[in-house]
Amino acid sequence: MNNDPVPTHTRRQAALQDEVGDLVLTLSCPDRPGIVAAVAQRLFEHRGNIEESQQFSDHRTGRYFMRVRFATPADGLDLDQWRAQIGSVAAEFDMTWELRPALTAYRTLVMVSRFGHVLNDLLFRWKSGQVNADIVAIVSNHTDLQPMARSYGIPFHHIPVTRETKAEAEHQLRALVAEHDVELIALARYMQVLSDDLCRDLGGRVINIHHSFLPSFKGAKPYHQAYARGVKVIGATAHYVTADLDEGPIIEQDIHRVDHRMDADDLVSAGEEVESRVFARAVKWHCESRVILNEDRTVVFS
Repeated sequence: MNNDPVPTHTRRQAALQDEVGDLVLTLSCPDRPGIVAAVAQRLFEHRGNIEESQQFSDHRTGRYFMRVRFATPADGLDLDQWRAQIGSVAAEFDMTWELRPALTAYRTLVMVSRFGHVLNDLLFRWKSGQVNADIVAIVSNHTDLQPMARSYGIPFHHIPVTRETKAEAEHQLRALVAEHDVELIALARYMQVLSDDLCRDLGGRVINIHHSFLPSFKGAKPYHQAYARGVKVIGATAHYVTADLDEGPIIEQDIHRVDHRMDADDLVSAGEEVESRVFARAVKWHCESRVILNEDRTVVFS
């Protein structure tokens, strides 16, 4: 019986709820001189101390990207006041931006079908405080992984999906997203395609994981297909979900070398391991505000 489902970082966050603490600012805007100076000056004026700063200028799109983590004085501005100060700078530079407390966990809903390796890995990392997420619910179109959810003390919602019930299933999902104020949906091997409307409505808020064989080896048992072809590399891709199936902006990828000693089952095991770690990295980086959309690509300040 699990008597302590609340991870360490959530308890720490609750203890600091009355303090502003460290803040993370992410932004993108048309590239031009003076962006860094303007942001740094505004933080300096209100005694913000920059602890981490990363920037990238994309000559392909002509846009500038920045992530800054800074400490705030205990007797300084509150969060709304900080947002007002940043907002005035953002207006001058036509910025798309977000400011949030560094310890505020992203409210996350996880979706899964019958394969539990990615979910199990993510829940272990969450439980041990490695991922800055507040997992509010697990949704599945099957009941196979309900015991795993129960062991972590996370509410489990069974929402079956058929061609006839797909619209109603997504209606239930939308209701859960609204009820729990969900900021991120993590598809931990959820084997259903989300509708185009849902993908558009949740743009930049849904992360998926799949093997990297696509467009080759589609359908059932892709690792067995790969074994039959004698592949030498297998891998996984984590990306944001869009209406273009499995073609959303990529967040993270990794590979595992294959040799002649490995049989089909070995490939499956290796594939599950690489899927798990790639997905965990993508979710972790998103929950640390390290990923910024850049049209059909991403900027990842890892």
